[in-house]
Amino acid sequence: MKADVKNFKPDSGRVYLVGAGPGDPELLTLRAVRLLQQADVIVYDNLVSDGVLAFVSPTAERIYAGKRRNEHTLRQEQINTLLVKLASEGKQVVRLKGGDPFIFGRGGEELQTLAASGVAFEVVPGVTAASGVSSYAGIPLTHRDYAQCCLFVTGHLKDGTADLDWPSLVRLNQTVVIYMGLGGLPEICREMVAHGASPELPIAVVQDGSLPTQKVVTGTLANMAERVAQAGLKSPCLTIVGEVVKLHQELAWFESAQKTVAV
Repeated sequence: MKADVKNFKPDSGRVYLVGAGPGDPELLTLRAVRLLQQADVIVYDNLVSDGVLAFVSPTAERIYAGKRRNEHTLRQEQINTLLVKLASEGKQVVRLKGGDPFIFGRGGEELQTLAASGVAFEVVPGVTAASGVSSYAGIPLTHRDYAQCCLFVTGHLKDGTADLDWPSLVRLNQTVVIYMGLGGLPEICREMVAHGASPELPIAVVQDGSLPTQKVVTGTLANMAERVAQAGLKSPCLTIVGEVVKLHQELAWFESAQKTVAV
């Protein structure tokens, strides 16, 4: 792909906050590809796939700033400072984040630091994991027969508990998508049932969504923690809860690139 429009201004530093999508590089926006080909520096996260990084110019400096649970290469404050420093040196910086940077990606926090420091920036949205992963798993997030709304939440644990608004998660006729919830899955399932959800409510956990290594495990709130443990799933994973999960078997078009454990 030829980078022929919206060229950088070489005399001024700028940060481009770019969404890398869920993993499949073909889900990148055209704008994202052009910026990857032109950037001086790429500051990228753990969730950015090798296929996406293949679009990066060979002359660009690459800085890994990935975070995993209890394992941070750079603290968030250090990343913020780094972005300001690079742009202040007149460099064109792509801050590359998996999914969409404004959906549980801390993109807003980083831009607040840039704005306070007078650094110019631009946001390039990406396909968020909820949309991309569910599509590749054959699970529509809404469906007239099953769900008329969809709720996105983060499953990060706080002080050993999942600090979530449980009543809002167990409403009828909705789909709940939980980011970063693998570590707290047993508690999430237990608390949803305790707050009124049926133990038989369908749930799916998807590992490496949209990539050839994708795995989909389906079950119910009652047995999902055990099924995921047996399957040996590891992060990154996305959890989808709701009646729409029933459609996975029928709509799983990505079969050649996934291994499925069904109810």
